Amino acid sequence: MESQRERAGKHLKKGRKRRRGPNMLVGAAEAMRARWELEESQPEAKKARLSTILFVENCEVTHEQLCELLKYAVLGNSSVSKPSWCQLFHQNQLNNVVIFVLQGMSQLHFYRFYMEFGFLRKAFTHKFRLPPPSSNFLNDIIGLQKKQTIGDLSKMVEGSLLSTSSKVSISLQNDPIIQKYGSKKVGLTRCLLTKEEMKTFHFPLQGFPYCENFVPTKCNGSITDNSPLFGLDCEMCLTSKGRELTRISLVAEGGCCVMDELVKPDNKILDYLTSFSGITKKILNPVTTKLKDVQRQLKALLPPDAVLVGHSLDLDLRALKMIHPYVIDTSLLYVREQGRRFKLKFLAKAILGKDVQCPDRLGHDATEDARTTLELARYFLKYGPRKIAELNLEALASHQELLAAGQEPRNTAEVVQQPNTSVLECLDLMGQKLLFLTREAETSELSSSRNCQTIKCLSNKEVLEQARVEVPLFPFSIVQFSFEPFSPIFTEEMNKRMRSKWTEMSTVYAGPFSKYCNLRALKRLFKSFGPVRSMSLVLETHQPHLCIQYEVLEAAQLAIESLDGILVEGACIKVQRPVTELTLDSSNLVKELEQDSENRGTIYLSGVSQTFKEHLMQQSNVFLGLEAVILPKDLKSGKQKTYCFLKFRTFGSAQRALNILKGKDWKLKGRHALTPRHLHAWLRGIPPESRRTPGVRVIPPPSEKQALQVLKVDHPKVAAWRWGRKIGKLYHSLGPGTLCLILLPGTK
Repeated sequence: MESQRERAGKHLKKGRKRRRGPNMLVGAAEAMRARWELEESQPEAKKARLSTILFVENCEVTHEQLCELLKYAVLGNSSVSKPSWCQLFHQNQLNNVVIFVLQGMSQLHFYRFYMEFGFLRKAFTHKFRLPPPSSNFLNDIIGLQKKQTIGDLSKMVEGSLLSTSSKVSISLQNDPIIQKYGSKKVGLTRCLLTKEEMKTFHFPLQGFPYCENFVPTKCNGSITDNSPLFGLDCEMCLTSKGRELTRISLVAEGGCCVMDELVKPDNKILDYLTSFSGITKKILNPVTTKLKDVQRQLKALLPPDAVLVGHSLDLDLRALKMIHPYVIDTSLLYVREQGRRFKLKFLAKAILGKDVQCPDRLGHDATEDARTTLELARYFLKYGPRKIAELNLEALASHQELLAAGQEPRNTAEVVQQPNTSVLECLDLMGQKLLFLTREAETSELSSSRNCQTIKCLSNKEVLEQARVEVPLFPFSIVQFSFEPFSPIFTEEMNKRMRSKWTEMSTVYAGPFSKYCNLRALKRLFKSFGPVRSMSLVLETHQPHLCIQYEVLEAAQLAIESLDGILVEGACIKVQRPVTELTLDSSNLVKELEQDSENRGTIYLSGVSQTFKEHLMQQSNVFLGLEAVILPKDLKSGKQKTYCFLKFRTFGSAQRALNILKGKDWKLKGRHALTPRHLHAWLRGIPPESRRTPGVRVIPPPSEKQALQVLKVDHPKVAAWRWGRKIGKLYHSLGPGTLCLILLPGTK
């Protein structure tokens, strides 16, 4: 988070006291803590890359900080402040942002079912905790706040927008249309999207994913400035397989409609989207025309050198499942600042002085929209870029948007710099919408936002199916799955068991020793591997043993690897963990922890002095790739502890450093890290009275025992395994340049 399709896991790296309950992953042991992980997919040339070195004490990223990143991902550095806690390089190469929310899951789920969450822990390098969520967690993440309405100001924007053009200053030199096309008139061929632009804006192209079954129009003639233009607009509905075509309109240059067909989708219709399409069940019931019929008809109608004109034409071609090489997209022709897009309704009023998509009508008129895009293209060709730049569309659009929102007009940059600006507002400034996929039972203020396309599903399975189809079509998506949370009683019991598990895994028994062994020397020996929480002599056996409970798992593992089977004080000793049902899989778990992507590149060292960091920095040229030095401190005294973690850019750099630091010049003990820092923060919150004596058996709650015996599909253990894999497959289907976050928000 390194080929075009590879995700390298460049993730966001990065306590309030609450009544304990189900926690979220990413380090917190406190109630309602949230977990999130982030990764990005990178294109081939300049890759969008996230630098997330943030080693704060509590490993926490606030909602505001996360919102900073999301806004910056949408708008870029020219419009909004950079995130205060990380760096996003080559933001202009970022194509999509996708957030997966596992509602009802928490930090407790992640650690309880660590082995089952194989994909999440391996693919996402860094896990961090979020503060406890409010009643609407998603609103906090995207910065959506309740705002006071100033009243209905619709009368202020009535009439032609051209009347306000005299009130705005015009700077043609910096206008994006002039910068792209120059000030002189251009021919038709100059307005066509290049193949590279079509690829960037997700137009269907032969050989590309999702286009295997698309039908080419066979228009491969020579294009000139006199080639014929055809306006195209499609209406869609929502079916069990995603968006499908319900109407197509094709308008020739003279304004004559040459094709206007209703289309019956192949799959079950879930939502007719009547407010947009104007299509109802009654209208579509008698229709027998299918997609293949209009594909055949369109191929027959278009001449070899036909140029299709539309607004966000990529969506229309995807609905048609057709590929056409020559297109003019008016949402891209009328270039806007920072990659945003003007809406068709706005351009029609500002350029042509006509009203389309009027609110008093039932849905959009596809023929009218197709004709309007054609007129906009002809206007551009007739009057040229300079005439359009003089209209100062950017100022007009900003003026209209602010008045419609009940705000005083301000500069666009000033709008997005406001601290309470939400991600939705940033998307609106870009002329884009947010996709929100969720279960019908879930409620959120997002659903009522005008700039949010909400699709409610009956089940998690349906959410997943819709996500496969819809997510590639939106620049910003939130996909929310809902799971049954642990009951309070079960949660408390599971918390105790998980805390006991980590305590027992950090405990070792060593022996047998001679009755005359040097206890002081033995204590020094075992303390050399890391901080010891307690050490006691076991006299229940024929020969004495030691029970050592370490503060960190790495110290216990290092003691086992270093001392098991060697001679100590004249006796060959065995060093092992206590054997209980909680530690039976400890060997496998240690291997998985060591291979966890967050731990790779991080080493644990014991025996460091107070001046270790200074000595390390003096020889920084030896330790290439060193990114951070983590020096834990005692929470009470504030003194530096005798162990540390070093974070390196690569696993190889970490291994080389470990070999040097364990050598004769440094004489430190160490190994590769096993536990991320958010886990340390979680374990520090364990109350002493909840820890049990190592080796004492804990009987699992009957409800869990019974559920595991019958392997119910809705049991959290099974759900973690099944849905971890399903989300993994969905993740791997995301396109290059996708910033991906997974949130485990926890519950109350």
